[in-house]
Amino acid sequence: MGTLLVARHGETTWNRDGRIQGWAPSRLTDRGQEQATALGAWLDDRYDVDRVLASDLRRTRQTAAAADDGYGGLPDPAFDDGWRERGFGIVQGLYAEELLAEYPDHDRDASVISLDAAPEGGEGVPTFRERVESTWERAIAATDAGETTLVVTHGGVIKVLLAKLTDRDPDAALAKRSQDNCAVNEIRLDDGPELVGEELTGWRALLD
Repeated sequence: MGTLLVARHGETTWNRDGRIQGWAPSRLTDRGQEQATALGAWLDDRYDVDRVLASDLRRTRQTAAAADDGYGGLPDPAFDDGWRERGFGIVQGLYAEELLAEYPDHDRDASVISLDAAPEGGEGVPTFRERVESTWERAIAATDAGETTLVVTHGGVIKVLLAKLTDRDPDAALAKRSQDNCAVNEIRLDDGPELVGEELTGWRALLD
């Protein structure tokens, strides 16, 4: 059977500050670098990774590079803009409170990823979902029996995928918090994609 491992990027300066990242070239913090290196070491103990796919944004590129340091020889990543976070156009870079001032009807307790509007220059939710699901199908097709593919991507992307894999309400899934930075989800592909491990963070023990 094939296996897909889907990991969120490490902590960024904008994660820490509560800013809307979208496609911004935000960088990993020192902690984010440490998280990604520990993630790589944890993966090395458990999986033989045959392929790495990643968003082409700076924070996922940096995460893949730091994970390679911890793993000690991951395959070179194939970067793909299909794995990007939702595009937020002109509201990219705003703090959450500033976004709520622009869109007062948005539920204050819901993730900004679930915003029911397409900001100028950004993506609406249907466009975002369609992009992610199409990219996901390509990843499944590229993973042969017995192979393991690692995907390094973003919190919103992971919400879309988990809703698809578990038949959760997609709107409710987007409204929830994002997974922790560098959390991993394991999907088996034997009889169709099946989520067998969600938000795995066992690598955190390596930071103590």
